[in-house]
Amino acid sequence: MRRTDVLLLLRGSDRRSIGRADQVAAIVAKTLRLFPKLIAGLWSADPLVRMRAADASEKVTRKNPGLLTPYKKELLVLMTEATEQELRWHLAVMVPRLPLNAKERQLAISSLNTYLEDRSSIVKTFALQGLADLAQNESSIRPRVVETLREATRNGTPAMKARSRKLLLRLERG
Repeated sequence: MRRTDVLLLLRGSDRRSIGRADQVAAIVAKTLRLFPKLIAGLWSADPLVRMRAADASEKVTRKNPGLLTPYKKELLVLMTEATEQELRWHLAVMVPRLPLNAKERQLAISSLNTYLEDRSSIVKTFALQGLADLAQNESSIRPRVVETLREATRNGTPAMKARSRKLLLRLERG
C-alpha cells in the first residue's frame, strides 16, 4: 500500500459515519511506518478526513502510545485550537498518553477543562477520561480531578455520570 492511500480511504460519505477508519487503523497498526501519514490527516483540509484520521490514530495508539511522542508539540497546540467535536474527543484521550512535563500537563489540563464546557456530551465525557488518565500517574492533580468527577456524577449527562463513576473507582483504588 502506498503512503498516500491511508488518507484516501478516509474520504467521502458523511459526518455520521466513521467510513473506513477501523480499516485504516488496522492497516496502520500492522504497518507502523504509515502512522506519520495518518497523523498528518489531523490537519487535513477535509473535515471528514480530519475526524476519521483522529479516530484511527486514537485506535492505533491505544496499543502503541509511543507513536504520538514525535508529535507532542503539534498535538498540544491542536488540542487548544480544535473546535470540531470529533477532533476534540479523540485528542482528549490521545494527549494524556503522551509523556508530558509539568508545563505540558498543565496545558493539557487547561484544554480538557475547556472541553468540559463543550456543547457535546461526548467531548465532555472524553475530557473526564483524559483528566482521569492524567491523574492516574500524577498525584498532585488527583484531588482536583476526583472533585471534577464527583461533580459530573451529580450534574453531568447520563454518559458523564456513568463514566465518572467508573473513573472514580479506578482513581480511588490507586
